[in-house]
Amino acid sequence: MTIHKEGFGIITITFIILLGLNILVNIFISSNIFISYSFGILSVIFIFFVLWFFRSPNRKMVSKDNIIIAPADGKVVVIEEAIENEYFHDKRIQISIFMSPLNVHVNRYPISGKIVYYQYHKGEYLVAWHPKSSTHNERTSLVLKTLNGVEVLVRQIAGAVARRIVTYSKIDSIVNQGDQLGFIKFGSRVDLFLPINTRINVEINQKVIGNKTIIGYLE
Repeated sequence: MTIHKEGFGIITITFIILLGLNILVNIFISSNIFISYSFGILSVIFIFFVLWFFRSPNRKMVSKDNIIIAPADGKVVVIEEAIENEYFHDKRIQISIFMSPLNVHVNRYPISGKIVYYQYHKGEYLVAWHPKSSTHNERTSLVLKTLNGVEVLVRQIAGAVARRIVTYSKIDSIVNQGDQLGFIKFGSRVDLFLPINTRINVEINQKVIGNKTIIGYLE
């Protein structure tokens, strides 16, 4: 288990602020040992929560061309046929994974291929499980094209708490299944838009693990 690089800045700032507050508490409320100790304990718990949020577990996986791996930890909240209007402009199978603040927030490429499309969109901050969050919230969209010419769209969506999406993707880059795609901070969602003939391997409300759970099989 390691700490993701996206957390270094926030962890450092959080530690400095909590250290300063604890010093002030001990200076001005030194007569009340209960308050001093309680504040110190709560500070330690909070810093451990921040460290836990930015954890980045090392997960081994078996890469196969026809397998779609979960791009994130979380719960499957949508499995349906939908019209994807940003890139494909036709019917696709939409799989949406909701990540709570307790989930690992590293995002990974579900398949290997070439990045043929990338776009960042400013937007609102509806709760991530809201049906309109896929098209109304702050988000990034990227399309991966396999060697066989199959295209899969991955969309990172910010939630009501998340205010920053990090994406490492660049147009024309060749990426490997399971490599880090990016990171979404403090609650979010990832959508997949798959070919209509994809054989789906998950169910609604199923908990999935990034780089472990098989979402489906490309035909």
